[in-house]
Amino acid sequence: MNSAEEDKMSEKTLDAELVNQAKQGKMEAFELLVNRYQQKVANVISKFVKDRHEIQDVAQEVFIKVFRALPNFRGDSSFYTWIYRIAVNTSKNHLVSKSRRIQNTQVEFEEAENFSSNEDQRNLDTPDAVYARGELEQTMSKAIATLPDDLKTAIVLREVDGLSYEEIAEKMDCPIGTVRSRIFRARDAIDQAMRPLLQDENTRKQNVR
Repeated sequence: MNSAEEDKMSEKTLDAELVNQAKQGKMEAFELLVNRYQQKVANVISKFVKDRHEIQDVAQEVFIKVFRALPNFRGDSSFYTWIYRIAVNTSKNHLVSKSRRIQNTQVEFEEAENFSSNEDQRNLDTPDAVYARGELEQTMSKAIATLPDDLKTAIVLREVDGLSYEEIAEKMDCPIGTVRSRIFRARDAIDQAMRPLLQDENTRKQNVR
């Protein structure tokens, strides 16, 4: 696996872990998801809504919807695919509510990744946010690397490749119950590794407030 593939795996698995922890009621995990995607969401909205203040309002509405719907997010698609669709639908609904014509009816998901380049994201991130994200990604990568091969394969097939439990069981030639156990143990190991960083991040934000 080359470095680009490792980075992609780390990003997707980090999203999955943060979503998993946010579902458990850990607000610091949800806040980190917001920090990771707020600029991309704003760029998606800007394809429909041109007023800067309205973009901020719609973005806030998007993340409120994401928070409310998070318990129903099953991970069949990537988190960004899911939040992108919410951003597009919320933008269209906003225009309808303002009795405005929707002009960007041809916006497709394939364009979504171009809405926010990595360079734009770096320019808008604060040094603290960049440092925190880097620490999380490094911790995530190390946690995955130290997993036993069976746990590592199961969690990567589930969280990165998006396979169902049945598909993973077939690929790994084992019962579905074994797959569930391996994924649970992998998530628990990753959770244990990330917990101190999430607690530190939450403490830092409370001190800032």
